[in-house]
Amino acid sequence: MKNKYYLLFSSILILTGCSSVKESKYSVIEKDGSLEVRDYAPQIIAETAIDGTLENAGNKAFGRLFSYISGNNQSQAKIAMTAPVSQQASEKISMTAPVSQKKKDDKWLISFMMPVSYTMKTIPKPKDSRVFIRQIPEQRIAAIRYSGSWSAEAYNKNKSALESWIKKKEFIISDEPVWARYNSPFTLWFLRRNEVLIPIKKLSPLP
Repeated sequence: MKNKYYLLFSSILILTGCSSVKESKYSVIEKDGSLEVRDYAPQIIAETAIDGTLENAGNKAFGRLFSYISGNNQSQAKIAMTAPVSQQASEKISMTAPVSQKKKDDKWLISFMMPVSYTMKTIPKPKDSRVFIRQIPEQRIAAIRYSGSWSAEAYNKNKSALESWIKKKEFIISDEPVWARYNSPFTLWFLRRNEVLIPIKKLSPLP
């Protein structure tokens, strides 16, 4: 039986539609087919650590993170001046894409990007101590985009291709790979947008 949060994730994306879910903003610096070098602006993420396999960790973490953006958080004073819903006991935070996943210290870190309207001072604090808010500085990212199933085999195949391209381009890897998923699992496999993202050291200052 599928994890209940896997089904919850599916239902949310089907009901909202992919076009209504905001995505991370970036600038493409270099493109080579499905391979790109991108510059990302600083981002705030909500993140949680999960034990499990590559394929089931995201399902296990989703409910915890979705609970946070749906109201399991502590509203802060500045939110009352910018969002009417903050008059309630808790605030609902917009859904964003992708759902990102990376390995660290034998755990998977699963994260949601927060809307750009928030700062570290105004973002609601989680009530769940297992959810952390942190800011990621501007990054240069090597990315590969692919369609298909959410399998470890597909992830590893594309990660290897991206790593080979990074080596060929003489970039320097600066952090662990990130697995990014944009669609419902009920989306036809050939229409899914999946990505492997690998931070690299900047070869030149950002514009």
